[in-house]
Amino acid sequence: MKKLLIASLTACLVAPNLQAQTTPAPSADMQIKTALLAAPSDKKEGAKVYGYSSDGQFKVLREGTNDLICLADDPATKGINVSCYHAKLEPFMARGRELKMEKKSAKEVFDIREAEAKSGKLKMPDAPSTLFVLSGNDENYDPATGEIKDGYLRYVVYIPFATAESTGLPLKPEGPAMPWIMDPGTHRAHIMINPPKQ
Repeated sequence: MKKLLIASLTACLVAPNLQAQTTPAPSADMQIKTALLAAPSDKKEGAKVYGYSSDGQFKVLREGTNDLICLADDPATKGINVSCYHAKLEPFMARGRELKMEKKSAKEVFDIREAEAKSGKLKMPDAPSTLFVLSGNDENYDPATGEIKDGYLRYVVYIPFATAESTGLPLKPEGPAMPWIMDPGTHRAHIMINPPKQ
């Protein structure tokens, strides 16, 4: 389960698939509706949303008026995965997208961003910043309504360079919904909160 969680989260954090799509993207309205399923209710209306054009190009689908940015599901990947994050994470996320376009591996993306964050070239959040990730199976997604049945929502709070010692958090979850820290001591240090599956 932990390996699956890390793989799913890494896919979201590194970048969406920016190559040409083999599966047509849903309409912009449907992509926006589905992406916003990951957003807190009081942030949905003003969130900026990225998604895909009809020819598979990654683009802004809707400009925002608040501090939340959401990513629509990548139609070229299996399953449904949408996410929303605080605008302070945009330099980190945008850099990941750039490196993915350069065909860098997940490890290369991590190492490059780590070096750039330590040098100050990559601006990381100066306060805890949140990411919400909603995932589900293709068979549980209704493309006509944009709804996901039995989706799994995870909560992430970025605290760059924090450690287990500096936060008092464990290095692995030890109970349902218990917060824990991943990638401690790195630019990508974050608190994970995995609600129990229904």
